[in-house]
Amino acid sequence: MKFKYIALSIFFGCTLQFGFAQSNSDLLNHYKAYYAQMQKHGDVQGIINAMTHLLVLEPNEARQDTLAALYMNEGKYIQALNILGIQKEDTDSNMAIEVKAVSLKSLNEPARALEHYEVLFQRNPSVGLAYELADLKIQIDDIIGATTNITYGIANSSDEMMKPYYETQTPYQVPIKAGFLYLKAIAKFRENPETNHDAAVVILDEALSMAPEFNLATLAKNAISNQKLALEKQ
Repeated sequence: MKFKYIALSIFFGCTLQFGFAQSNSDLLNHYKAYYAQMQKHGDVQGIINAMTHLLVLEPNEARQDTLAALYMNEGKYIQALNILGIQKEDTDSNMAIEVKAVSLKSLNEPARALEHYEVLFQRNPSVGLAYELADLKIQIDDIIGATTNITYGIANSSDEMMKPYYETQTPYQVPIKAGFLYLKAIAKFRENPETNHDAAVVILDEALSMAPEFNLATLAKNAISNQKLALEKQ
């Protein structure tokens, strides 16, 4: 009798295990098909839902990074960072590092974003990353570091490389070299806001000669010129 109960216990245990494995496999196949269908429809929320289920059913780094990137692309930066964390990890994929960098920058955490951009630049230097680094370093008053990135950017950018800007109702783009000159002017001004007005305006004029429609450079030039006039009236 005891043997009979043991045999039944083993039988039901194996049956339950097999049923769970089969159910899990079915769910995986279902959500893979659902994910593919949502991609065809361009349904971003559906894609996120499918990837969330897939990550729960069969966790792996690629799915985790993809889900975080999907959240980032939708402007859901906190959700993206909740998946990946904010710490710098040597084992992070390039995608994970980019998500952390962009999300932290978008959440106005320049110092934290900077360390991830530095890793990306070390792995694969580019003019675009140099711009991001220079911009962030100016924000935290690392003028020497920003100048190094600006010098790299100007030296390695071509006339065909463009940089988009979004501070106006209608986004626009200018040659990235003009963008680096704008950053150079801001860095020069931040170096000494009491005396560097004219030097900064000269650099901004150079940027505007390359891109007359560069609204951000025009705004900076007007602000710096007005500050100089205000100081002279004191």
